[in-house]
Amino acid sequence: MTTAPPDPLLLACALGAERGALRPAGRMPGVRLLRTGMVRSGPDAPSAGNWRGGVRPRAFLFAGFGAAVGPGIRPGEIVVATQVRDTLGEPVQLPGAGRLADALSHTGMTVRSGPLYTADRIVRGAERAALHADGVLCVDMETSAALRELPEGVPAAAVRVIVDTPEQELLRPGTLVHGLRAWRILRAAAPVLAAWRP
Repeated sequence: MTTAPPDPLLLACALGAERGALRPAGRMPGVRLLRTGMVRSGPDAPSAGNWRGGVRPRAFLFAGFGAAVGPGIRPGEIVVATQVRDTLGEPVQLPGAGRLADALSHTGMTVRSGPLYTADRIVRGAERAALHADGVLCVDMETSAALRELPEGVPAAAVRVIVDTPEQELLRPGTLVHGLRAWRILRAAAPVLAAWRP
């Protein structure tokens, strides 16, 4: 008689480049690496099972690249979300952020903890400044929708490596260099992410 394998940590990302960086984590026992593509919320969004592959994970960690909304955060720094905000409802609280941030910090990476905002488009200029004034550290385009589609009771975390900043926005000279740096940092963080236990 064989026993069913334990529920995995579902380590998810949206982009192919992110998946490439996280691939070492996907080879670790008890981890399933999944590229979701863009995850949307709302009545016309695909069902959660489509991007989760029908898996109910023991824990869920969404990782990838993001953009800083205020000064003082540099490309290659890591933001561990304490909560995730959007325009659809109350923030999603992520109580395990502190322990995950500590684990990443112990590897020598520069890590910050704070609110993450999920937008439905690239955020620039004054909109970034307004988010910063509201306490947000980082913005992305996927995390909130993924978290809202999780089964109730699944512990979750979100980690973003900064690619662009208000001083050096996306699609400017230097984006490629910053992107490569963020990719290397995400790859270095992969074993720590795979070892996360909420």
